[in-house]
Amino acid sequence: MLDKFITPIIKPLLEPLVVLFYKGGITADQLTIAGFLVGMLALPLIAFELWHAALIAIILNRVFDGLDGALARYAGQSSSAGGYLDITLDFLFYAAVPLGFVLVNPEQNAIAGALLLAAFIGTGSSFLAFAIAAEKFQLDKPQFKYKSFYYLNGLTEGTETIVLFIAFCIWPQHFVVLASIFAAACAVTIMTRIYGGYHTLKRLETDIHKPIKEVNNGE
Repeated sequence: MLDKFITPIIKPLLEPLVVLFYKGGITADQLTIAGFLVGMLALPLIAFELWHAALIAIILNRVFDGLDGALARYAGQSSSAGGYLDITLDFLFYAAVPLGFVLVNPEQNAIAGALLLAAFIGTGSSFLAFAIAAEKFQLDKPQFKYKSFYYLNGLTEGTETIVLFIAFCIWPQHFVVLASIFAAACAVTIMTRIYGGYHTLKRLETDIHKPIKEVNNGE
């Protein structure tokens, strides 16, 4: 929900670093992998209750995530392969954070962690599945032109997820409550995406087949 407002603010702040990396010969894919490796450190750090270090790893991962796409566009190297690598590693990172909280206290956090992971699967699959169909129909993405795929809006997006992860690290004792509330918000996102995505694609398919039926009726 907040991505379309936050991104225009953050992008100019990253430009000096983008230029620096470009001059240093660093590629966008290298930044993607580096950011993923840094982000995955959050899992063991959380498991060992090193909250501040985990918070730093999470923030750095998100900084790298913003830099890799910006560098790809600046260098004219945007590609489907890079977009695929980015989103795949992002989801592995997203799963690692709640997993860390489950490991640190399975008895208390397991159910809430499982709910959150299930919610992540739902939100991820609902917009990635739509992105495949959107590519087929060549739909524009006016709100997210910087994305390598069609980004279907929702109540819980990247910005909200990172705010959640930061809250986890600041108030780890409230993981169950925070994870449960966010899982419920994700459920709203899943339902609205499925409803909106299905009816959007249904309408597009109907519009495409209308001329064919009219021609056949004319014959």
